[in-house]
Amino acid sequence: MSDGKEPKPDVSKGLKGVKAADSSVCYISGEEGKLLYRGYNIDDLAENTNFEEVAYLLFKGELPNKEELKEFSELMATYQSLPPQLKEFVKSLPQDVIPMTALRSAISIAGVYDSEAEDESTEANFRKAIRLTSLMATLVAAIRRHRDGKEILDPKPGLSFAANTMYMLNGVDPTDDEIKAMDLVLILHAEHGFNASTFTARVISATLSDIYSAITGAIGALKGKLHGGANIEVIKTLHEIGSADKVEAWVKEVKANKGKFMGFGHAVYQVEDPRAKHMKELSKRLGNEKGEPVWYDISEKMEATIKPLINKNCNVDFYSASLQYYMGIPKELFTCIFAASRIAGWCAHVLEQYADNKIIRPSSNYTGPDERTVKPIGDR
Repeated sequence: MSDGKEPKPDVSKGLKGVKAADSSVCYISGEEGKLLYRGYNIDDLAENTNFEEVAYLLFKGELPNKEELKEFSELMATYQSLPPQLKEFVKSLPQDVIPMTALRSAISIAGVYDSEAEDESTEANFRKAIRLTSLMATLVAAIRRHRDGKEILDPKPGLSFAANTMYMLNGVDPTDDEIKAMDLVLILHAEHGFNASTFTARVISATLSDIYSAITGAIGALKGKLHGGANIEVIKTLHEIGSADKVEAWVKEVKANKGKFMGFGHAVYQVEDPRAKHMKELSKRLGNEKGEPVWYDISEKMEATIKPLINKNCNVDFYSASLQYYMGIPKELFTCIFAASRIAGWCAHVLEQYADNKIIRPSSNYTGPDERTVKPIGDR
């Protein structure tokens, strides 16, 4: 409490710049535009691995060899099928349910039916991390199918994780480029340090609550408009503009009205977001494959027009909007796809928190009134 004479302690609003823990999961350099998962550059991972390999890396700290990957992929495939209780839960939801609300609730329900939910052993937590990572994409697909009034599909034996995710979402066998695009989306969004949702998961797990509670909380944080939904606004913008020849007029209008260019700039990167170029390349390829390059063309024109105007690069969300649209994913599901990717990073951080735990309990700077006495109710 202040007496009016003592200086107010420094506060880092939003904990910006505060180092809350040591972590070996991810390295980010905003100045260099560098992103490493467990020491591996995101460019290297995007070009040479699939999502199963990246999930294994995040959980175990090393990339798997051929035998380890086979065993891990088979385990993920086993867990990719929805338990009957979860499938029935999704079917019981209103068809117009907000997808992230459905996903958050379904993950919480999943913990009810996991016999290992309260097992705190390292081995059980590792199994639950694989189970959650496998289930998340299937739940997203089930929610999409339910909202569309279509049958919820089970995974096909023999397909990769990315291929099955595309199949269960759209109901048709994906093309090679669609599989590559899904792997890319999952890899590039899998981990990004102590962002809001990851920190939420670590705060919850630091109380030694179960992993399902931690992931449910993380989904709740990702659902917020300031965290997981930028690419939704980007695709809305692309449709609003309609064609590349209208970009310059649209940009001038937004600039004149002091509006915001969604998908440009980043809280961490002062230079190019290292993930953006991979999204851009696949968006172009899929746009041509679908015979509908207009959304990529608008995006490319926007980047060329906006970047020199505001001196900001596009971020991972910008081209992921057109890419996911080409993949047949409705904009309402974009944040759910983000969650289906980030689940690997969330689980890696929860496992790390459990391994060297201390409850996360920051203090606050009190700014309320000085001590006072309660007056009788008749004198107030």
